[in-house]
Amino acid sequence: MTSTTEQLAAQVSATTLLRFATAGSVDDGKSTLVGRLLHDSKSVLADQLEAVEHASRSRGQEAPDLALLTDGLRAEREQGITIDVAYRYFATPRRRFILADTPGHVQYTRNMVTGASTAELTVILVDARNGVVEQTRRHAAIAALLRVPHVVLAVNKMDLVDYAEGVFGSIAEEFTAYATELGVPEVTAIPISALAGDNVVEPSARMDWYAGPTVLEHLETVPVSHDLTGCHARFPVQYVIRPQSAEHPDYRGYAGQIAAGAFRVGEEVTVLPSGRTTTVSGIDLLGEAVDVAWTPQSVTLLLADDIDVSRGDVIVPSADAPATTQDVEATVCHVADQPLAVGQRVLLKHTTRTVKAIVKDIPSRLTLDDLSQHPAPGSLVANDIGRVTVRTAEPLPMDSYAHSRRTGSFLLIDPADGTTLAAGMAGESFAAPAEAPGADDEGWDF
Repeated sequence: MTSTTEQLAAQVSATTLLRFATAGSVDDGKSTLVGRLLHDSKSVLADQLEAVEHASRSRGQEAPDLALLTDGLRAEREQGITIDVAYRYFATPRRRFILADTPGHVQYTRNMVTGASTAELTVILVDARNGVVEQTRRHAAIAALLRVPHVVLAVNKMDLVDYAEGVFGSIAEEFTAYATELGVPEVTAIPISALAGDNVVEPSARMDWYAGPTVLEHLETVPVSHDLTGCHARFPVQYVIRPQSAEHPDYRGYAGQIAAGAFRVGEEVTVLPSGRTTTVSGIDLLGEAVDVAWTPQSVTLLLADDIDVSRGDVIVPSADAPATTQDVEATVCHVADQPLAVGQRVLLKHTTRTVKAIVKDIPSRLTLDDLSQHPAPGSLVANDIGRVTVRTAEPLPMDSYAHSRRTGSFLLIDPADGTTLAAGMAGESFAAPAEAPGADDEGWDF
């Protein structure tokens, strides 16, 4: 690694950013927790707080309903539930945050998949009165499949169980055992009351038996890796630039976002799936020539040889090229209302390439209660998690999801109307403990 790259990597690592998502069942208090987090960390503007106070008074509430800080859709405010993923950006003196507040209703599990697909940490809420329920297990399974490195179990509404240590301990023990079996690498359990503010930003005097961090303290101190060069370098081509102007008669550039790793001028690369090799002759970043670029920068690569490269091709280092395949074995989260069946013709979207495909087999479906595999279900319905084998019409340079969240993930799409059917993770299963992928990898957006 060059000294320039080392310096740039050190600069980015010093500017810590944590992407995290919240999840949990309906009425577990996710939006209230997020609102409390924003309010107590002084991350709410005065006019926002005034609008929330006015809306709360109009609904007959004496205290401001902090959940309204994130429930932005009219339907969400009317029904008192979260429907869409609400993204919030805030910062403390110690760290910057991108927060995805995801829905808890089973019907909107697909939105939880979207929000958690880029997260480095997931906060899963549990109502202390109800304990671990099916949706809790589903969210834990999704976090495990998405290989989220850190999971926080927030046992909420402790004020409604008299702040009992035994209630918290039994819920934490049950969830941790379940998550460990899924392969979740780390679980941190925190007893909270989002409504009263206990252990959210400030430690709770009512739970002096708890000696761990508050939610914000954990978010500020959890280790986050920003290794720019440790991932397998991948560059999906989004657009071919050929101005063919008098000023640039021979210019041919390949534009896109670096999905993982870093690229350098002079490096030998291979274009997949064709397998042709060449070298990087130049890198343009924001109109300037640079010697090195890394994820998630959007750049234009210039190649030394005039070879056939088009949208959907992936440029990779020749010494670290993935194998191409037409047979994709993966675990999928089914997110559509219509089922996914064996023999069904679909479109498979992988990075910037979309190809025709057919579902060859659905070997098993996960049973959330005991994590057993139900063999040969024949089809998957909404919110099912199962193994699939898909045959594509064209070869794809697909990594294992364990190595790259971006180039190891894909979507299955209904060719008739463009509906997203399932989100897939190549090579994933619950057979082995999860390994944290690169922190700067991207995920899905439905």
